[in-house]
Amino acid sequence: MINKTIKKIAISSLLVPFIFGTAFAAYPDKPIKMLIGYAPGSSTDIVGRMVANELSVALKQPVIVENRGGAAGSLAADAVAKSAPDGYTILFAQNGLAINVAANPKLPFNGQKDLAPVVGVAATPHILIVNNNLKAKNVVELVAMLKADPGKMSYGSSGIGNSDHMAGELLLATTGTQAIHIPYKGGAPAATDLMGGQIDFYFAGMPVGLPLYKGEKVNALAVTSKNRFSGAPEVPTMQEGGVKGYEMSLWQGIFVPAGTPAAIVGTLNNTVLKILETPEMKERFVKAGVQIAPMNTQQFADLYNSDIARWKVVIEKAKIKLD
Repeated sequence: MINKTIKKIAISSLLVPFIFGTAFAAYPDKPIKMLIGYAPGSSTDIVGRMVANELSVALKQPVIVENRGGAAGSLAADAVAKSAPDGYTILFAQNGLAINVAANPKLPFNGQKDLAPVVGVAATPHILIVNNNLKAKNVVELVAMLKADPGKMSYGSSGIGNSDHMAGELLLATTGTQAIHIPYKGGAPAATDLMGGQIDFYFAGMPVGLPLYKGEKVNALAVTSKNRFSGAPEVPTMQEGGVKGYEMSLWQGIFVPAGTPAAIVGTLNNTVLKILETPEMKERFVKAGVQIAPMNTQQFADLYNSDIARWKVVIEKAKIKLD
């Protein structure tokens, strides 16, 4: 009888690691895939890769970036929303996600039920840049040109429904002007065409637009934040440029599929927040022209949900059509 009991205990002890191995496995124990819904070299891609590099070091597992551009970031968001909620497929997104959720009820995923905010990383204004040969040297002159030739001038974006697209639409709606919207598959190609004269103006993300402005490859007319940007204090705000009530910023952060265990969400949140506290990371953000804005899970979720509500109102009032 005693021998049988001993044998049962021995067998049970051998089965425990197999039965509970997953529960006891430390996260992460294999590479993590970070999807970014924008082209390489875009503002979100630049910031996402900075975070991914440091996450790889901190978590001691590779964080592999995969650019899956298209549909204003929705292709990447959809892929993450439908992936296993195990922390090994994460999304680095920007407020274009909230705009899409607010404006497009036909998305193949539910932005508030299928994705879970994890941590906020940055909240940076756009910078309104124009071709060096454009006659407009400030916002007042640009608006005057738009009014003089309705529907003749053009502006670029990194895709329909993205934050930079909405920044342009907000200018048109606020000033009662018209222009042709030219969507691209990322901020970098939009900026390239701006410099080449194919488009007239672009509300670029800071990581894309600021270096071009500093390098005198484009002119900067304004920033979209309420206050001037510390990385270019000489550039006025849109409100200072004469567009009253104009204010918006590009936030960026990490999402996971809904249902991801709280422990994994906590690990990602805590790790990223610690990374953002390091002097090295702060310096890299400044050099990239990014306004660091650490947000814990609740703060980031509040921002995401309030942004969806805000853009629903803006889109309806301004009668903006994301065609």
